[in-house]
Amino acid sequence: MRKLLIIDDEPAICSSLTFALEDEYRVWTAQDGETGMMLLEQEGIDCVLLDLNLGAENGLDLIHKLKAAKPDVTVIMMTAYGTIESSVAAMQAGAFHYLTKPLHLDEVKLLLGKAMEYRQLHQQVKELSEAVKQTQSCAGLVGKSQPMVKLFELIERVKDIPSNVLITGESGTGKELVARAIHHLGARSSGPFHVINCAAIPENLLESELFGYEKGAFTGAFQRKPGLLERSHGGTVFLDEIGEMPLALQAKILRVLQERVVTPLGGTDAKEVDIRIIAATNRNLQEEVAKGTFREDLYYRINVIPIRTPALRERREDIPLLIEHFLTVSASNMGKPRKTCTPEALKLLYDYGYPGNVRELANLIEYAVALSREEQITPADLPPVVWQQRQEAKTGESGEPGLFIPIGMTLEEVEREVILTTLSHYGGHRRKTAERLGISERGLRQKLKQYLGEE
Repeated sequence: MRKLLIIDDEPAICSSLTFALEDEYRVWTAQDGETGMMLLEQEGIDCVLLDLNLGAENGLDLIHKLKAAKPDVTVIMMTAYGTIESSVAAMQAGAFHYLTKPLHLDEVKLLLGKAMEYRQLHQQVKELSEAVKQTQSCAGLVGKSQPMVKLFELIERVKDIPSNVLITGESGTGKELVARAIHHLGARSSGPFHVINCAAIPENLLESELFGYEKGAFTGAFQRKPGLLERSHGGTVFLDEIGEMPLALQAKILRVLQERVVTPLGGTDAKEVDIRIIAATNRNLQEEVAKGTFREDLYYRINVIPIRTPALRERREDIPLLIEHFLTVSASNMGKPRKTCTPEALKLLYDYGYPGNVRELANLIEYAVALSREEQITPADLPPVVWQQRQEAKTGESGEPGLFIPIGMTLEEVEREVILTTLSHYGGHRRKTAERLGISERGLRQKLKQYLGEE
């Protein structure tokens, strides 16, 4: 049920509007701006009916505070002294519409309905705009390779149906992004999307997080708390790392899938829920079933529609596109101008193996954007792990690691890499490093001060 806040300094107005609207909305009232602001932040209000004159307070000033605290809240102004100037001022301040007193309930209800429809539409547009940021992407999933095209097509085909989905793939391949795409692009997009990581929450807390609890169910349960499954009614629940879920809890999840009901801890009344389950794992659940660590009946319940996210090594042609994407994202997050990569840096990034998949590539780009001082990211700006792969393939006659120097590096960049790589090889031992480089320890200290700012 939508949440409505009425802010008016006349108690009679608050009472009469509450009585007229409480069948369609959950209604809160306030007779001053301070109480109104508190309720807005605490109760997740969707729409506000705001009086222009709140005693000594000015409703136009309050609307700015309301919109600043919650930009997506819809505000309808009310006043007994309607003028063109005040109407224009209210709209400029961010009001959805303007009503003059005495209020006509049919007009109020009609306007509230339109305001709620506008808010829902605005929210959907906002979510989709955030999800689909470029033409070669699907809700944050970037790629144009054949595996990604097939993945996008599969998301499109399953997004509107209620069947449960099991997403498999290596860590860092974007399983949660796939789940979010299915939800936000599908028929349940107006409902909630909740994520719970089954591996990150202790076993004794995971059940209460999922199912909630009644007052007095255990020590510290001072009031009833609805669980994530109940709060997700009408939406989607994403169970990440479901392979880590304890067997006892697997049986309770199976009941939810079979009967579509949830019973909170300490409770006896089952509550009906309309939810879609999307689960994900990087484990082979068939092997876990064979070992007895995962229920076979639950496996078949969640694996109605299997989706596999490809590893980055299977879609290497997407690496340049992903690099461009993460360069933009990192620059935006850090408030920096967007950077580009030199051809040598791009070659290193393209050749790297990415055991951590797309998540690792995002982290490498973030590192380079954060630390690079120039407009272009050079090989010297990339993390040492990118170099290590090349160095392991090139060894000298002594069998010790070598150093890959791409064309285009300046002499200063080469010197810096030689010194830092040698220092790392000798575990930070400066005397051995200086001896191997043929310079004095004092000279090494000066170089480290130059390149690292050390004293």
